[in-house]
Amino acid sequence: MAVPAGVASQRIADELRARILAGQLAPGTRIVQDELAEELNTSRLPVREALRILESRGLVTLRANQGAWVTSMDVRECELSYKIRERLEPLLLAESAPRLSDADIEAMATVQDRIEACVDVEEFLVLDRRLHWAVYQYHRDGDLPTMVNRLWDTTQHYRRAFSRLAGDQRRWIINAEHRLLIQALRDRDHGSAERILELHIRRTRVELVKHPELFAH
Repeated sequence: MAVPAGVASQRIADELRARILAGQLAPGTRIVQDELAEELNTSRLPVREALRILESRGLVTLRANQGAWVTSMDVRECELSYKIRERLEPLLLAESAPRLSDADIEAMATVQDRIEACVDVEEFLVLDRRLHWAVYQYHRDGDLPTMVNRLWDTTQHYRRAFSRLAGDQRRWIINAEHRLLIQALRDRDHGSAERILELHIRRTRVELVKHPELFAH
């Protein structure tokens, strides 16, 4: 039985998103629709629709009569994304934190244990994202989490490059900030948790923009 076009295009979009977030398709990489359709054994129509889905999420740039590319950022665009995260993510935390149980918070501590034990950048990126979204897990439905997810996705490549560059010293700071955040949540001191989170995101932004070489494509 044929797969409905909408289902096929979403499946292709999910596959491409996974490749982009995993670093298999770097910013500036051209996506050739015919080649992708052949690889995935499908027609061009669901591929085209999948690219439009990813364009709406900021992961792909479509140019009329030219084709599709994995979206790239310059320093200013990445800095702005982090500034927006500094404002939005404390709002997600404020919505979610009062609903977090003691078990939820201890589960975060377990994730942080894994972060401190891991040495692989790809594993760190997965666990770091899991920890942050565990904090936000009880957010109210709406546009806010969609916006924040988009910001995480579109800056993933640069977080990866920065994580490889930063090394153990930066990792120590990240771990300390995570532990402070978890402790503030454990103490039910949600105001401090919001400020720690804002500082955590800001510190990454300030350090990231000191390395313009990460944005050369």
